[in-house]
Amino acid sequence: MKLSANALKILRKRYLEKDEKGRPIETPEKMFRRVAKAVSRADGKYRSKKEVRRIEEEFYQVMFHLEFIPNSPTLMNAGRRLGQLSACFVLPIEDSIESIFGTIKHMAIIHQSGGGTGFSFSRLRPRGDIVSSTMGPSSGPLSFMEAYNTATETIKQGGTRRGANMGILSVDHPDILDFIACKRKEGKFVNFNISVAIPDRFMKAVEENKKWELINPRTKKVVARISAKRIFEIISEMIWRNGEPGVIFIDRINRDNPTPRLGRIESTNPCGEQPLLPYESCNLGSINLSKMVADGKIDWEKLKKTVRIGIHFLDNVIDVNKYPLKEIKEMTLGNRKIGLGVMGFADMLIKLGIPYNSEEAIKMAERIMSFISREAKRKSQELAKKRSPFPNFKKSIYSKGPKIRNATRTTIAPTGSISIIADCSSGIEPLYGITYLHEVLDEVRLVRENPLFKEIAQREGFYSEKLMRKVSRKGSVQGLKEVPQKYQRIFVTAPEISYKWHIKIQAAFQKYADNAVSKTINFGKEIEKEEVREAVLLAYNSGLKGLTAYRQGSRARQALSYCGYPYCVP
Repeated sequence: MKLSANALKILRKRYLEKDEKGRPIETPEKMFRRVAKAVSRADGKYRSKKEVRRIEEEFYQVMFHLEFIPNSPTLMNAGRRLGQLSACFVLPIEDSIESIFGTIKHMAIIHQSGGGTGFSFSRLRPRGDIVSSTMGPSSGPLSFMEAYNTATETIKQGGTRRGANMGILSVDHPDILDFIACKRKEGKFVNFNISVAIPDRFMKAVEENKKWELINPRTKKVVARISAKRIFEIISEMIWRNGEPGVIFIDRINRDNPTPRLGRIESTNPCGEQPLLPYESCNLGSINLSKMVADGKIDWEKLKKTVRIGIHFLDNVIDVNKYPLKEIKEMTLGNRKIGLGVMGFADMLIKLGIPYNSEEAIKMAERIMSFISREAKRKSQELAKKRSPFPNFKKSIYSKGPKIRNATRTTIAPTGSISIIADCSSGIEPLYGITYLHEVLDEVRLVRENPLFKEIAQREGFYSEKLMRKVSRKGSVQGLKEVPQKYQRIFVTAPEISYKWHIKIQAAFQKYADNAVSKTINFGKEIEKEEVREAVLLAYNSGLKGLTAYRQGSRARQALSYCGYPYCVP
């Protein structure tokens, strides 16, 4: 296999099967064969042994050639004793000690298996509210988030993945201002991403500068009325200060809920791309778009074939999965949600000669995602004919149309680790830098260099060691006279791109994604707070389901950073 040094490093650290002394006892090829064999077994119910072997080979080849890679738990656990293959879970939290600590137990089981969890704390009574059993004051949602955070820190998923959580609070909860500011001090709630659930009527109240009612979820009574605009300003300020909270446009998410009769969606997975009902899980996989380019053009036939294999693979995962809880098994098998996405989008644009911050890139994003969505739906309908539609089909928005196998089919995930394995750009993000440091686990720091820049520089005759030293020091090619303007435009990096282009790209993919889109809206270090406020408004008006933003250098410690390698060795 053609694997980068970084890919091998992370595979050995996290993915390959190990002996009792922690030494890898399988190769990457054997890992992909293990996964392909385990996942293809689901076809044994519908096909001959010969056909199952053919499908196993098909699954193996797309992974071997790094054209499609499933989410990390599938790579880690398929064909092994644990057998838990899903990445995303949402667990309910009701307003009782039994529910709060019962869910902590369930969270621990999921984290131990490599999954991430999302929670809404909106049902919990506010701080200072009465507790009927003791007649004392409630400690509120944030105190229980602390308990979840501590439990996650203790588990750390066996050293293979840091436990990841999403904590969501509704913007009408009485403790919302404390929640918005809970990560003001760096190092608080380190195992949580946090987001505010914002309904349409709040955005309207902000626009009209009206008062906003805070409602006690226990009594359903209004306890305060404060300026909606002021809440919005504090959210924007905190995003500017350290990148959190994110925002979730909860009404928009529920308008796309495929099974509204089963309940309202209140939370997402840790990175926000997968809205789920309580006890639902979802398994993800991503197509490497950089592998879908041949001779400067999109290979549409290859992309079509890869989409169809990806949907087949992910549907199989649902059947071979070992579920951590019976409630999760019931909900997941009932709706059969999957999330096929992409990675390597920035690399694809570079190969096509298209700048990320351009109208041409927007059109390409829409063209790619609409194609993937259409082919994914067709394949899911074919599977429904051969196998049956998802059991809750008659309770879904699809009930009057053609039968379909999966309630959702497409998602844009961040692809942090699997894009390192594939040696491509993450998800739909632009390049963070031409050269930069990436902290994966606490003790693993990788030097990431975009291979396309060196390849093109050599081909076009402007490569030199002196140039590479300059590029490595700043992570960028902007303003370097040695680099032709054409390539300065094509190799633009995330902090150099206006937030408006970031949001336009996210909106282009969201337009054709069944679930949601994980993307970071990067801001340069010097931007004003007002620009963050404008970005949140633009995200809402552009049809996004949520927004995650980060201002460069706003935290003392960040996962991605410039280092000037090779002069600054990790």
